[in-house]
Amino acid sequence: MRAWTYRGSHALVSTVDSWFGDEPFDQRGKVSGYVRVNTLWEEGQGTKANARFRLRAGLPNLRRSAYAFVGQDNEREEIIDQPEAFRREQLLLRESRSGDQSFFAGLGYALKDDIDLRLGVRGGFNLYAQARYRTQWMLSPRDAVYFRESLFWSVDDSFGSTTALDYEHALSPTLVLRWANVGTVTRRSDGFEWQSSVGFFKDYTGLRTASVEALVQGRTGSVDVSNYGIRSAWRQPLYKDWLFGKLTVGHFWPRDKVEDNRRDAWAVDFGLEMHF
Repeated sequence: MRAWTYRGSHALVSTVDSWFGDEPFDQRGKVSGYVRVNTLWEEGQGTKANARFRLRAGLPNLRRSAYAFVGQDNEREEIIDQPEAFRREQLLLRESRSGDQSFFAGLGYALKDDIDLRLGVRGGFNLYAQARYRTQWMLSPRDAVYFRESLFWSVDDSFGSTTALDYEHALSPTLVLRWANVGTVTRRSDGFEWQSSVGFFKDYTGLRTASVEALVQGRTGSVDVSNYGIRSAWRQPLYKDWLFGKLTVGHFWPRDKVEDNRRDAWAVDFGLEMHF
């Protein structure tokens, strides 16, 4: 399956690249991506399976720093450039394949190492555009701050921005304390959406990782805190260095939108991720 996925992706991207010139794609072209399948169980909600994929490939005939991207993922999170740690999949929140997810594709251009410009289409051939800036500051040999600012435009949200700011402190060569924050505001949104987490991340030999975090999310102007909880995850290779398994367990206290009170619920997610 991995070989078939890579060959199909390579054939598609090399064909697109040939539209812009005659240089053989194999000389400088590169294709990479993943396919991820997960099963989520929520207390009181049952079990639901989901799948998503992402592909990125350089286009040497177009420009050395140009690339193409294709995928299937949460539609709004893709447009606003939501950090991976705060996506609904990672927060153990249920998604509808028809209502939340869509196919997307487009072209990007990397300016140096810190700026990305992207123009894409999502389900129904709706256009969206992004401009992303990222940088980092080393405060000391053990402390670092990571900053990312994404400006975007879409038909649904008009103009908006997503700001991500993370602080990391290395407690040891394999143990990190991380405080992550993200906020999104759009021209048509009601208030400022924000999320924050603090937790410990541990690396083990053999590409194995473990983490435990406390999370909170909310929105200004309406409900200050809409959800909070704890999340623990374990990730390890299942075959060589390209097939990974991940088990995530969480306990959350979301606010009920109808009764305006909180209920506690457990959630467990198991995912398989194949890189190619």
